[in-house]
Amino acid sequence: MGSNRNKLLLALRSQPIISWTLKAAEAARSISWIGIISQPTDWQDLNEILAKQQLTKPVELIPGGSTRQESVYNGLKALPESARVVLIHDGARCLATADLFDRCADALLHCPGLIAAVPVKDTIKVVDENGIIQGTPDRRQLWAAQTPQGFDVNLLKQCHESGINQGWEVTDDAALFEKCGLHVQIVEGEETNLKVTTPQDLALAEFILRNRLDECSDKNRSDSLLKG
Repeated sequence: MGSNRNKLLLALRSQPIISWTLKAAEAARSISWIGIISQPTDWQDLNEILAKQQLTKPVELIPGGSTRQESVYNGLKALPESARVVLIHDGARCLATADLFDRCADALLHCPGLIAAVPVKDTIKVVDENGIIQGTPDRRQLWAAQTPQGFDVNLLKQCHESGINQGWEVTDDAALFEKCGLHVQIVEGEETNLKVTTPQDLALAEFILRNRLDECSDKNRSDSLLKG
């Protein structure tokens, strides 16, 4: 992002990026507890954001690790004792909707693990270290992974413990599940559920969010006119 601070604290339509992520989690009927995994150096800013948002659901700040894998494991250990399933979401995917969270949570009633994902539209090439194409996989079998990813809590803890013991390094929790021989299901995600990584992503998120808010405003206006 080229910023000197955590990108989740950068402004998107006059609010920090993380605020939009939290709004969706707050609106999701399936979510009862929220943990924010981050470095303690960001906690003062995060506490100020939380104070302004006045969420009705309990929120806990959890210290992050040196890797995503370690951070998630810290989050798992901080879950309420009653937690049976968990959704793990990248805070930079600030356009995910409450509906996506709820659809993933509903799917967890019928499977031990899942990820939100969308079908790949582009033709993908497998290329070697010399830039020579080695193959063209059938894109009908390719999906682009998103978050949230959802799991049975006890199974995911066991997978993380196996990863620590075996020295596995993976890029997401679905990969840990796969290494342990467990099935991970796809739940169709949202095309607008982009990850804000670059200034261009931030500009695109601004555009999508503006259109979404304008549509909501138009609908509310129409409802008022009909009621009138």
